This record gives sequence, structure tokens and C-alpha cells, in this order.
Amino acid sequence: MDFKLVKEMLRRILLVTFTAAVLACHASPKTQPIVDGVSNIVPDEKQSLVCKEIVALIENYNYKKIKITDSISSIILDKYIKDLDPSRYYFLESDIKDFEKFRYELDDDFRNGDLSAPFYIFNMYLKRYNEWISYGLSQIKSSYDFNQNDTYVFDRENMPWSTSVSDLNSIWKKRVKYELVNLKISGTAPEKNVEGLTKRYENLRVQASKINNQDVFQLIMDAFTETIDPHTNYFNPTNAQAFTEDMARSFEGIGARLQLENEILKIGEIIPGGPAFKSKLLTTGDRIIGVAQGSAEFEDITGWRIENSVAKIKGPKGTKVRLKIIPVGQDVSSKPVIIELTREKIVMEEQSAKKTVKSIQSNGKPYKIGIITVPAFYADVNAARNGDKNYKSTTRDVRLLIDTLKNKDHVDAIVMDLRANGGGSLTEAIDLTGLFIDKGPVVQVKDLKNEVDVSEDTNPGVAWDGPFGVMIDRLSASASEIFAGAIQDYGRGIIMGTQTYGKGTVQSSIRMDDVVNPSILQKLAMLVGKTGGAGSSAQAQPQLGIINLTMAKFYRVTGSSTQHKGVMPDIAFPSLYPMDKIGEDTEKSALPWDEVGKSKFIPVANLSTIKPELIKLHRDRMAKSLDYKILEQDLADAKKREGEVSVTLNEAKLKAERDSLEAKALAKTNQLRASRGLAALKKGDKITKEESFDFVEDESLKIMADFMQIQK
Repeated sequence: MDFKLVKEMLRRILLVTFTAAVLACHASPKTQPIVDGVSNIVPDEKQSLVCKEIVALIENYNYKKIKITDSISSIILDKYIKDLDPSRYYFLESDIKDFEKFRYELDDDFRNGDLSAPFYIFNMYLKRYNEWISYGLSQIKSSYDFNQNDTYVFDRENMPWSTSVSDLNSIWKKRVKYELVNLKISGTAPEKNVEGLTKRYENLRVQASKINNQDVFQLIMDAFTETIDPHTNYFNPTNAQAFTEDMARSFEGIGARLQLENEILKIGEIIPGGPAFKSKLLTTGDRIIGVAQGSAEFEDITGWRIENSVAKIKGPKGTKVRLKIIPVGQDVSSKPVIIELTREKIVMEEQSAKKTVKSIQSNGKPYKIGIITVPAFYADVNAARNGDKNYKSTTRDVRLLIDTLKNKDHVDAIVMDLRANGGGSLTEAIDLTGLFIDKGPVVQVKDLKNEVDVSEDTNPGVAWDGPFGVMIDRLSASASEIFAGAIQDYGRGIIMGTQTYGKGTVQSSIRMDDVVNPSILQKLAMLVGKTGGAGSSAQAQPQLGIINLTMAKFYRVTGSSTQHKGVMPDIAFPSLYPMDKIGEDTEKSALPWDEVGKSKFIPVANLSTIKPELIKLHRDRMAKSLDYKILEQDLADAKKREGEVSVTLNEAKLKAERDSLEAKALAKTNQLRASRGLAALKKGDKITKEESFDFVEDESLKIMADFMQIQK
């Protein structure tokens, strides 16, 4: 399926729609109710335009072909309220009754670009949030009796809304008491506990004061799009940039990870190879208080939102940025040091595919196995489009790793670790599969017209033809499932782990700006400029964000969808994640499972006779494995705790419970350490990275050794 054609089709069709939309921007929306006690946040014209066009995109191009009706409006309202206040700490029952007037209006409002209702709801939420954070602050210095046998209900999702301020005050008083008793049993002095909790609440209040209309609009669109299906998502301009950088595994800037601490931007990490690293002018812990572009004037960024500060520091490669720095260890009042850096393209290698080599013994025979960990299916599409021959992609990175494993490390087998890999580029999933099969279909895609297109690996030859395995878990999704499913269907390798997530839908990433006539964007820029937005210059074109729109479903070459069902492993492990809480089959708005016709493909091998032997050998080991026994105990204990919604506020009881849990955990850890010949830990000791043990990985390598021995 050619999504470039889809985008071009959308561009042409939506020009008319967007023209009408911009003209409609002049229409008067409903008056947004004012909430006393807070600075009311209001939507702008850009958001109005984007909202109505998202309605049009969903109604015309979403795979569900769903119409936004009163029933959808009702679900959006419930989801939005739940997203704002999931544990019912802020809204009163009277607030919820007040919001009922919007229950069947959001569909028409969104179609008209009217966001007054959800923005009013958010302003009411902000009012309540500030009220109860302030109340919490007022209760921190109160006198508490930690010998009482009272309890605190921390999970109130299924409880009724509080009917009065006094009821909610009582809940918040217990919340503060719980936070204080938690700090108390950790052993710190009472005055330090009061000081620390006060700072925590004050910081919450400060962060709330920085919320802007982009944040609110993102929350509203999340509730809207996720009501339609779990994977149709809108990203506001800031989040769109982060999404693009994550997919590309690169960005342009100084090469430093930044964090906010006490309203001041701090260097959290220096990325190796970047300008900050090469200059040796910055150190982890340095604080940035001012930023200047080239020779321009400095801007004081103290107290800014972190994304606004980061936006000033990032910029096109080759451009210069000057920073005012308070070096780590010096007082904030110290004279700042001014440094200048030239921005570069930064490649995030630590978030890219990487390899390790492990040696194991099986039946007296040594084996070297290469493990390739793939955290996502990424691709720097812009770099590829611009002709960069060294553009970043999963397949390119893995090909190089395989070459090293074959020719330098001389491994006997390779295992691909796709655990917690949530997917990414469909093209990369197809290309990566092509490294392990000669040629042939990899995935089938059914579009809006129910037409099925078969995507194939057309490149002859393979990068690795030796023994191969794939590790998966419940968080392996989408592109991971395409890859693992194809490897399984072709008989190309052994799939080990747990049933995957079950995301069998395809999203097309559409820049909202790309489907808008430039002249309309210019008019919109002027409209926004009138309200103090992006400015009135015709060149100041607003960025409208990105929508990932579900436009197709994918199917394995056998014809079976991975939707809901995911990929079932050949060798099963217990799931570390609750299967009834995580997965496509837990999503109310998810598309159903179905099938299409089988593709014409030639399996590489028939592993049906080998798999039963591998399963038997695996089960025999598990029956004797202390790791497996303790893993099952841990999962059973976690299952018991799932239903807990309250905790004791009695200090002695809470401490006894915590001590008991810690003692059991330490005893189990030392049991395992003893089985591996390691010294026992004492309370408070930490496991070093070198001593950490991945039981699932270790057993998967043993399965691969079994596989090689049976094959021979």
C-alpha cells in the first residue's frame, strides 16, 4: 500500500475542506463559561481548525469509517473526565452533574471546531486541583496520630464522586498522612519529612501554573481519538517533533539531555560524540540560565517550561547557540560562564539496535550466541528522502551488527530481542525480515476499500542463514509482531516468550500542515497573530501537528490477523505483565480479529517436528529451575496484590508489612545468588550491573543450544 498516494489524495480532497474551515474560523463559537479563581485557558484558531479537520479525517479515512455521533460524544466526555481525574481526588459530584450538559454536544462542537466545553471542564479541573493541592499543603504541619488503625483508600476509580468539600478534605487529609507515614518509616527526621513534602506540593502547584492551551488541547484530542480506536493519535507541535525525533533516532542540537530542577534547567546527561561532549565545556549538573541565538541578546530561561527552553537550545545543524552556565557545585548567585556551541545532528545510539555476545555450555559443548536488542523499528525518513546514504534505520543498523557477529565474533546462532518493542515503521519490519529470508511476502495490508496488498521482501539473499531465535513479550507490538509472525510462518526461527500485544492496525502519519493550502496557512497565521499567538507575519506559518490515522489492517502471510491475538510463541514463558490489563484485547475501541486469504510463500523449513522436543527440554529445565519457581511465586504474589485499593496508616503495621515484603524479596534474591555462586546481599545493598541476571534471556539461549543440537 503506497501511503504517499494516500497523502496526496488527502491533500487534494482536504484543500476544499480546509478552505471552508478557515472561513468558518470567523464564525462566533459558543461563549466559554468563565471559572472563577484561575486564569482561564482558552483555545486558539489553530486548534479550532485542527479539531474540525480531525473529525473530517476520522469520518472519511479512518479504517472504522465511523461517524461522530451523540453516542461517541458521550464516551468522549466520560473518557476525558476519567483522564483528568482517574482516582477522583479533585472533582466533586456537583461538577460532574454540571458537565452533563455537554454529554451529547461534543460531536457537533468538534465538527464546528468549538472547544469551549472541554476547555471549560479543564479550567474547572485546574480550579479544583489548585484548591486541593493548597489544602494538602495546609495539612502537612498538622498533628497526626500514627498509632491509629485507620486506612487510606488510594484507588478510588470505582468509588462514587465526593458529594461535599468536607468529604474530599477528609480524603486529602488521609492522603497527606499516608505520604508522611511513608517518609517516617524510611527513617528521616519529622522536620525533614514536612520540609520535603511541602516542596513536593509547592512544585505541583508551580507546574500546574505552567499549563497552556497546547497541553489542554492535547488532552482533549487524546480523549477524542482514543475513543475512536486505540492507535489513532494526534500530536500537538511539540509532541509531533518528539515523535519524529524518536522515529529518526536523531535530532539537531548540542547533544545534552536536559531536566528541570527547582525552576532551573540542568544538564542531566552529555551524549557522547555531540558538540557538548567534544567541546568539554559542559558537565553533568551544570545549570543553564540564559540562551542566545548566535550573536543575538540572551534570554533568561529561569522558570520556563522545559520544552520551551529546549526549543531555544535545539536548532539546525551548523548554527551557533550561546549559553549562560552556572557550573555544577557553584551557588546559583555565582557569576555565569558564557559558552558557545555549534549545533550538530545527534544520533541516539543508546536507543538504537545493539549487540552482545554470550557463551554457554550445553551437554559439554560450547556455543557463542549473538543477541541483537531492537528497541523499536525506527527510520530517519527525512534523511533518506534528502538522499543521505547513511540515514539511520533499524535494518541498516542490524545488518551491520550481523556482519560483525558473523565475521568478527564468529557466533553459532543469533537471537533477536524484541521484548518491550512497541513497533514503529512498517517498512522497516518488512526490510528487517528480508535479512533472514531470501525473497517473498512478509505482510498483507487491507485498506479502507477492503483491497488487500501484499508487501514483499524483493531483495535476494540473506544477511544471516544460521540458527535464529526471537524473544517476544506482551509489550512486543505492531512491527514486532509482523517480524516475529513472518519468522514463525516461514519456519525461519524459534519464537520464545509470551503472547504479544495484538496490535494489527496500520497508521499513516500525516502532517496537518501538508494537507493545507499555504495561502490558508498564511491567513490562519494572521488570525492567530491577532490573539497573541504565532504572530501576524505572513511567513510565520503555524505548525498544526501530526495525526497518526488508522487506515488499514495487517495480516500474516498465512492470512491471520495479529489483531487481538498477537503472535503466540513456540516456547512459552510466564508473562511478566498482566495479560488481562495490557494488550489490544483489553481496549474497548479496538478493531476485531479477522482473516484474509493466504499469500503464496515458500517456508524456509518445517520446524513442527523440532518444537515438541524443544518444549519438553524447556519444561524439564523449568521443573528444576529455582529462577522459574521464584518467578512464578512473584507473579502469584503480584496477582494477589492487584485487587488492593487501600493501605493501613498505622505506622507499626505499615512498617511491619514493608519489612516483611523486603525480607522476603531479599531472601529470594540471596537464594538465587547462592545458586549462581554469588555472595549474599545485606539489607540496602544494590545489585551491580555485572551481577544482574536475565532469566528469560538465559533460558532462551539454552533453547537455542537445544535447537542447534537437535538440528544436527
